[in-house]
Amino acid sequence: MKILQSDPAANKGWYAGPWNSDLAISVGYANGGVDEPHVHAQIIEIYLAARGTAVIRIEQQSIALNPGDMLVVEPGEAHTFLSSSPDYFHFVIHTPGLAGNEAKIEKTAVSRARLGL
Repeated sequence: MKILQSDPAANKGWYAGPWNSDLAISVGYANGGVDEPHVHAQIIEIYLAARGTAVIRIEQQSIALNPGDMLVVEPGEAHTFLSSSPDYFHFVIHTPGLAGNEAKIEKTAVSRARLGL
């Protein structure tokens, strides 16, 4: 058994996946959207908005996230958060879950210009 408890003061919170368990997926949460333009080569990233609102940019399109929304970002789609409300909170799932160096090289920074910013 593993219990992971939230820390409201942390921008990124708990996580479970190949980093610290035998899960085939990686799952975590964040208390705010991070503005870090990037793309994944093979990971599908699934956001589950639980509280507050956020705006995320996927390639050339801005998407508003509201409580109860789910957003699936496919491999190869550049993305970043543009804003999030102070009470914003989302869960995030990565599949496949990758560990160690494989996870580090799978994420590539992209220019803001690629996103039309």
